[in-house]
Amino acid sequence: MRTTFHLKTLVVAIATFSVASVASAAGLDRSGQDMTAFLQDGVYAEAVYTYIDADVSGYDSANNNPGVNSYERGNKTGDIAEGYDFFRYGAKADINDTFSVGILYDEPFGAAAEYTGDSNFVSKGDVNNSIIELTNGDFNGATIEPEITRLTGVAQDTSATPEERAAAGAGATALSTAVGIARADAGATVGENTNVEVRSNSITAILGAKFGANKNFQVYGGPVAQRIKSEVKLRGLAYGPATGYTSNSNADQDYGYIAGMSYSKPEIALKAALTYRSEIDHDMDIIETYPLFGILTEAEALRQGAPAATAAGLGAAAATQRNKIEITTPKSVNFDFQTGLNPTTLATAKVRWVPWSDFVITPPLYNEVSKNNKLYEENGLNLVEYEDDQWQVEVGIAKRLAPALAVSGTVGWDSGAGDPTTSLGPIEGYYSVGLGAKYNVTKNWAVSAGGKYLWFGDAQGALPTDKIVADFEDNDGYIVGVKLSYQAMQNFN
Repeated sequence: MRTTFHLKTLVVAIATFSVASVASAAGLDRSGQDMTAFLQDGVYAEAVYTYIDADVSGYDSANNNPGVNSYERGNKTGDIAEGYDFFRYGAKADINDTFSVGILYDEPFGAAAEYTGDSNFVSKGDVNNSIIELTNGDFNGATIEPEITRLTGVAQDTSATPEERAAAGAGATALSTAVGIARADAGATVGENTNVEVRSNSITAILGAKFGANKNFQVYGGPVAQRIKSEVKLRGLAYGPATGYTSNSNADQDYGYIAGMSYSKPEIALKAALTYRSEIDHDMDIIETYPLFGILTEAEALRQGAPAATAAGLGAAAATQRNKIEITTPKSVNFDFQTGLNPTTLATAKVRWVPWSDFVITPPLYNEVSKNNKLYEENGLNLVEYEDDQWQVEVGIAKRLAPALAVSGTVGWDSGAGDPTTSLGPIEGYYSVGLGAKYNVTKNWAVSAGGKYLWFGDAQGALPTDKIVADFEDNDGYIVGVKLSYQAMQNFN
């Protein structure tokens, strides 16, 4: 017969894991949407602070020709990952021996990356040198315009063969695009960096109902309010026609839901819970600036005979537009498990699945401009997309060392969301190890602290056109967190 573990002997060890054990790297995942605060016994409340510091560095591509996808190792990018922190709060209480209520706050999705230094993700502000790079040294600022004029003449020459006219037209277009890219890059502030920042906030209200002969089973669910905003700046020749692109989306709040089921066996400190979170659709205001589109619009207006002032106005109107963008944050499934191994030792496991392969960010102006390329004229391009779904697994052991002190250790794996991946987050998952400790300051109040070391998977950064623009290897990072918690048992007998 299995030994019965009195819960009070393990209470210090329980929940030592949830300080820094759930932060994720795949896609835009950050908090892991932990909801174990609701699964605690009695009245429970917690406040958690988590800080993530990653070293993500690699090399850009020396090949800046938009029409050639081959990768050539170039300059070092420097560390592109910015420090990132977030808070999580949770509270729950039992109304009686059947019903429980809770409320959770977290920051589920986010990104913070910036390229600095001498790489192709930083604007150079030099049209001549940019043209040299974009044409592999074949032309410079002085020689490219006469060549465009010559090729345009051949393309319009009826005495030339159809093949000659087609080749000349394609060549003129390619060189004109190179001039436009160089001008767009030069239009940005010299040394301006590629940068992305995404922030989100989420509040979840939960109602649970226990059932079964011993109230071992519980179903729970409730509404979720989520708020999200983002800012993206693409700079440098690596982004080709999109260099200088900027988007800002205003914060938008929308709603989804959570639903789940749990089972508990207090005699052995066993708890298991399966939680589903729905997708949440956001309809956001977005302001986009696409310099090359403005440059090409102005040039086309001038070719058609428009006055310079009129052409400049048309170019400015085309370059900056206000639109609506639809973003759907992904659904997810979390599985949480714990059980006592002996009267002072607890084992845990967490599994999380997020279908990032269904997630895209498609800014309207960015998408519309991309359709000018015959390869993408049907559907255009997404700014951000992922190839694979994310799987995250973490297992751990907690040991009660003294009546008021417990320590824990974890190992984890995150699959990432595919490789190549977006150049704005070039990581393919990680392996991790973590340590944590919890100290009961009083009978009800406790302080926990934890840390995790991450080995990131190597990844290549790609544009939406599938052009490889960077290569990242041998990167790592760490997560630290602290938690203040309160717990008081309730008796309804």
